[in-house]
Amino acid sequence: MFSSAAELSEKLRAARYIIDPVTLSVVYLAARMQKPLLIEGPPGCGKTELAYAVAEAGNAAVERLQCYVGITEDKAIGKFDEALQKLFLETQGEDFEKDWGEIRRRLHTLDFFAEGPLLRALRYEERPCVLLIDELDKVDQEFEALLLEVLSAWQVTVPKLGTISATTVPFVVLSSNEERRLGDPLRRRCFYLRFEYPTVERETEILSVRSRSDNPRLRGQLAGLAHALRGWNMEKPPSIAEMLDLARALEILGTEEISHEQRDLLLLGGRSHADEKRSVFHIDTKIEASRTKRGVRLYTRHRPVTELSQEPFLPQRRQ
Repeated sequence: MFSSAAELSEKLRAARYIIDPVTLSVVYLAARMQKPLLIEGPPGCGKTELAYAVAEAGNAAVERLQCYVGITEDKAIGKFDEALQKLFLETQGEDFEKDWGEIRRRLHTLDFFAEGPLLRALRYEERPCVLLIDELDKVDQEFEALLLEVLSAWQVTVPKLGTISATTVPFVVLSSNEERRLGDPLRRRCFYLRFEYPTVERETEILSVRSRSDNPRLRGQLAGLAHALRGWNMEKPPSIAEMLDLARALEILGTEEISHEQRDLLLLGGRSHADEKRSVFHIDTKIEASRTKRGVRLYTRHRPVTELSQEPFLPQRRQ
């Protein structure tokens, strides 16, 4: 999909995805060497978005397999459409003059197979494909083993249908929120990236590229706020996407600077538990952002919550 790392970097930038040099090199090598890319990290740190950005940069289609507890082979690969097979027998069966072998062969072809995302990703011809296997840590080891044939031989084997090899090898991105450790056989087949939440500087850059706000002060406040909230032991720290939604909401409201009046809005209207709201934004809290020589600083009334050049200082939560 890409002739050089420089081309990939330029196209990802055009797709409004901010990428560091190490990640850029790993993604480029995975694409050129046709190796799956495994990305682990907390929810909302940009793993899934990378797959969509690569697809946009390479003008590729996206096939997404969203994993969940109890997912089956049928959901991933596909299954025979029994209703269509029955309809075929009722309307065309007589044409085969009771040649049951030919009827059986005809019914067990791709014409009667409802393809899942894994099989569809292997069968693209006119354009490249990005196969996103999202939240793989939610499945069991048996389902994980099912993927090994696809990720190593670029083929799938289906009973009665046979082995289907890839027409074009897709670019595969597997994401994991680390609810469980993925097995070593899968890891050996992949290039690996570890994502964390962005720094204040990186999130400010993301906001400048992805949001419509042209207010650098507000973008700095939002980045500092995100960093501060993630420093708390919250059940669900704010994701990058949620901060982009917040930036959009503040733009719609015409807000030029964050103040304590927006404390409920800043937590995106109930995204976190009520006790987390009370802990992070007390009624008397006053938020003030200022640019200093050392960067963006987010304040409470009495002391800074976070600063670019040091670890966030956060008061202990009440038990």
